[in-house]
Amino acid sequence: MGRTVLRAAPRGDGHPVLVLPGLGAGDASTIVLRRTLRRLGYRVHGWSLGRNRGPTPEVIEHVPRLVAELADRHGERVSVVGWSLGGIYAHAAARVHPGRVRQVITLGSPIRMSHPAQTHAMAYYNRHVHRHVPEHQLPPSELAQTPLPVPATSILSRWDGIVSYRASLHPPRERHENIATVSSHFGLGQHPAVLWAIADRLAQAPEDWQPFRPPGLLRPLFPPVPD
Repeated sequence: MGRTVLRAAPRGDGHPVLVLPGLGAGDASTIVLRRTLRRLGYRVHGWSLGRNRGPTPEVIEHVPRLVAELADRHGERVSVVGWSLGGIYAHAAARVHPGRVRQVITLGSPIRMSHPAQTHAMAYYNRHVHRHVPEHQLPPSELAQTPLPVPATSILSRWDGIVSYRASLHPPRERHENIATVSSHFGLGQHPAVLWAIADRLAQAPEDWQPFRPPGLLRPLFPPVPD
């Protein structure tokens, strides 16, 4: 079913897309997503930093620099797709280089986490905290920021199992939206409905942003966004 559905997904315009993995994962975890986007016509890049062990100095420096390098290399703005913690890096990079980022799409990312209990990944995160930058250099929560200056989509699920959907919700804002799915956290990068939603968002013309509307066939896989 998944391949059949994705054959009808919107085709891309060839602009560059950077895909960032979640905590504890690397580029291998995003192979399905990146291959799908390549088939749809995008110039897709992984992050090439190995396993994501949290906000190390290398990560904090490399991700914004990579966004700038890709935008300059391709001569156009980059869309950044971040899974889980990768979504927090995506937001941070868009704040550093808003003129080089076309949009940000996050998958189960705790972008507005207000308490550690909103994620079950803290044990792994804390196991590697000695590798991380000092707290004052960490990407701040969206709770403490002005609105992200580029279009932003948060794809979330009540059945995530790792990150509370409440920590992933954008407040109502122009060109910012939430898309609810029925995926688990670890399935977000392979679920056909999620891949469709990503393809749909990436295919939008930058000057004509419209809210997501699922096709009729897939509507049952996109429940209403929970409060």
